Amino acid sequence: MMFKGQRLNKFIKRFSILVSLLILFLSCVSCQKKEVVSDNAISVFYVNTSETGIVSKDYELKAQMSDTNEAIDELIEVLKTMPDRMQYEAPIAGDIDLIGYSLHDKLLTLNFDVNYMNLGRTIEILDRAAIVRTFTQLENVDYVSFQIEGTPLLDHNGNVIGNMSADTFIFNAGNEINNYEKVELKLYFANSDGNKLVPVYRSVVYNSNISMEKLAVEQVISGPNTDIAYATVSKDAKVKSINVKDGVCYIDFDNAFLTQASNVSAEVAIYSIVNTVTELSNINRVAFSVNGDSTFPFADMIISGSYERNLDLIE
Repeated sequence: MMFKGQRLNKFIKRFSILVSLLILFLSCVSCQKKEVVSDNAISVFYVNTSETGIVSKDYELKAQMSDTNEAIDELIEVLKTMPDRMQYEAPIAGDIDLIGYSLHDKLLTLNFDVNYMNLGRTIEILDRAAIVRTFTQLENVDYVSFQIEGTPLLDHNGNVIGNMSADTFIFNAGNEINNYEKVELKLYFANSDGNKLVPVYRSVVYNSNISMEKLAVEQVISGPNTDIAYATVSKDAKVKSINVKDGVCYIDFDNAFLTQASNVSAEVAIYSIVNTVTELSNINRVAFSVNGDSTFPFADMIISGSYERNLDLIE
């Protein structure tokens, strides 16, 4: 027979266990709530103090992420502000003056004054990388282009740099500038009638983390940035995966790829990518897929199998 004191002690012990479990449960719930990431959380990129790489800092947007213009205005001010303790450098600071910007079809164009040209090569690349990586996190900004008082920014060889995406500067924050490489790509876009291909040469500064074939395709998607050639692929198209096997480059796009550029034939659009990618020495043919489907309709064509370069389409 159990005495009353024993029963009481047993009850108290069970009650204490239940209370402990309840506290543990509430603590776990509290921890989970703290781990929820805000919809307005964003990474802002700066140049490190040694000017050899960039660093990212967590930032909470005051503007709503969906209000793109307000978010851009806010981020411009953030990128202009130097930190109090000089742990890193703001990419839009000093003598650089951002005259204005425009946003059209997910392309953000930043217009700087002529003082931008006084930046050294290394710091200019880092500033540009920090700015592009920051803004392309916004839902309605896929590409960023730079202008100097209304004129497209040129590289040190006099070539138009053109539209830049986040993939143009793929690297881990803090990587050394020596990881950057420069390459001249031969890209193919449409002529004014949309029935022939026009070659366009572009110098691109890129990081070795991105494959050359993906770099080439992304540059075609970004458009020609010249009056003598026209876009062949929707700027909204995204490369979901890309790999090379036995000389064939397999590219899987999202649904946006199916949206055809105006006044451009399907054949020209397809071969703008094929001819561009096969300029690379290790690629002979290109195979397309959309969301994993390797056979799909594209305007008046049925895309299936792999394609080799077509020199007859070049103007």
